[in-house]
Amino acid sequence: MSAHNEEAPILIEDGLIGNGLMEGGSPDGRSPNGGSIVLEAGPDAAGQRLDQWLAGKLGPDMSRSRVQMLIRQGAVKVGGQPVNETKRKMAAGDHVSVDMPEPEPAEPQGENIALDVLYEDNELIVINKPPGLVVHPGAGNWTGTLVNALIHHCGDSLSGIGGVRRPGIVHRLDKETSGVMVVAKTDRAHKSLSEAFADHGLTGDLKRAYLALVWGIPMRPTGTVDEPLGRAVDRVRRAVVPEGRDDARHAVTHFTVIERFGEQQKQFATASLVECRLETGRTHQIRVHMAHIGHPVVGDPDYGQAFRTKANRLPEPLKGRVKAFPRQALHARLLEFRHPTTHLTMRFEAPVPRDMEELVDGFRKL
Repeated sequence: MSAHNEEAPILIEDGLIGNGLMEGGSPDGRSPNGGSIVLEAGPDAAGQRLDQWLAGKLGPDMSRSRVQMLIRQGAVKVGGQPVNETKRKMAAGDHVSVDMPEPEPAEPQGENIALDVLYEDNELIVINKPPGLVVHPGAGNWTGTLVNALIHHCGDSLSGIGGVRRPGIVHRLDKETSGVMVVAKTDRAHKSLSEAFADHGLTGDLKRAYLALVWGIPMRPTGTVDEPLGRAVDRVRRAVVPEGRDDARHAVTHFTVIERFGEQQKQFATASLVECRLETGRTHQIRVHMAHIGHPVVGDPDYGQAFRTKANRLPEPLKGRVKAFPRQALHARLLEFRHPTTHLTMRFEAPVPRDMEELVDGFRKL
């Protein structure tokens, strides 16, 4: 069947509709250069989840998680109507169309970007990530990332992750969050570290601690936020959501107040330096959880907007420093894990970056 066939579509049960192609398609129904794919569900599809059925039709090149993302982005239509529920039940005869995104660029290339290396051996590398550095290439950031820097830095010492000579990212920090990260250089290390981070240290030796400068002073010196996280209304940010919701994910953050600022006065806004330890590792977890309990991270552009005017209740020069601070004041201070081959416990700490330290010092003078 030619990709340039302009005849009217012919319905093909439980397969592609007509030639199954739009411009840029291919004879097997894939759409490597963008465009749309249209399928019709056969009798065996009845009762299946939309994401499960669609992943089966588009696999093995399209993972189920990728299919779920396309559904949530509104790229999937059933009967011509957009759907965003991954669990939607299929019915025989459903016509499903998928707007395929443009393909991602080829494998990232190495770039000579300076790295603060805390430790490195044949299995892994530990770095102190500066604020402003994106971890992995993605939309809007195909170059200039930590992955690009690691490919250049590690060179031939990368023995391959999944058969590809690339660094194995087992956890991430937000672009504007600084601190300690470990990256695998071999399949063996990648598997071991991935399992440790997936378990979040519940049965192993993984420990992670973050320092956060937050608005206000928590009522208790220690506490735990145990609230599920899911998509916010804008579908970009995260939010605390009801436990039974489709996208709800278990999330637990333990916090300890390290320092209190401005506690003995009423003239200015108060703040606290808090250590947060993760029991789970959800996207934006600390930022969402601290905002949820009324103590958002200072400078957080996504979850601290309601507290922006707090800076007006500070003396100069701290007022100007807070207003000019370009990011969330969050730092991954500590990372401890068991080495995948020596099985020794390794502990790394990264000093607070200068901009955040200067901000904290300003609050100390309240």
